[in-house]
Amino acid sequence: MSGSLKTEAIVLRSIRYGEADRILHLYTPYRGRLSAIAKGVRRARSRFGGRLEPFFRCNLVLYEGRSDLLTVTSVETLAGHPHLRDDARALDVASRACDAVGRIFGDGEPHEGVYHLLANELALLDAGASRVRRQPNSETNSPPANSSATRANALAFRLKLLLAAGFAPQLSGCASCGSRDHLAGFSGAAGGVVCNACEAGAFPLSQEAHDFLVEALGRPLADAPGAPPRALAQAERAILETLEHHAGVHLRSAGQ
Repeated sequence: MSGSLKTEAIVLRSIRYGEADRILHLYTPYRGRLSAIAKGVRRARSRFGGRLEPFFRCNLVLYEGRSDLLTVTSVETLAGHPHLRDDARALDVASRACDAVGRIFGDGEPHEGVYHLLANELALLDAGASRVRRQPNSETNSPPANSSATRANALAFRLKLLLAAGFAPQLSGCASCGSRDHLAGFSGAAGGVVCNACEAGAFPLSQEAHDFLVEALGRPLADAPGAPPRALAQAERAILETLEHHAGVHLRSAGQ
């Protein structure tokens, strides 16, 4: 049915189209992932200005016709996250977060909690980039690390996406037999940790990696736990294998 759709949205991706247009991949709280065209947005005098860039959170009015591709008719910026582009690491984490949402939650899969999770992640990354810019390291004259743009934060975000999608790994007992003892590995096919007796096809999972997975699922995103690099690498493998086996989704690495 033709008509106007008013919605909040986060711009996941923007692709040049024709001489002056852009195709936008959006994520919305009540319609899930949508695709829309912003006509003339690349012209110098476009009425949309620079308000439809990736990572922007906006109020949009979209014209919904017969095509699956909606048309942007009005935009109001809610959060432009201006500091992300000054912090290469934060920008990369934001890009991978948006990519993960777009791949795990396809068209017609609305999830209000995922929308707010992504909005929270982008806000945390932007705030961290802002703090870095304001507080140079007094000893080296170089900026400190952005505490929000860490591999641990990126993995905690992905774990929460798994939970929202219904693919959270089994961590309290063996995913194959239910035993709570001698949990020594992780099996993506089984969907969680496995004991010594069921570890065929599994990879070793250290106690530190197991603890990280448990704590990252239970804590707020702003309070993501840390872990040694080896434990984070194992946790990431657990996340990627779970998605590949149970959702058929292949994600890029969360980075270093």
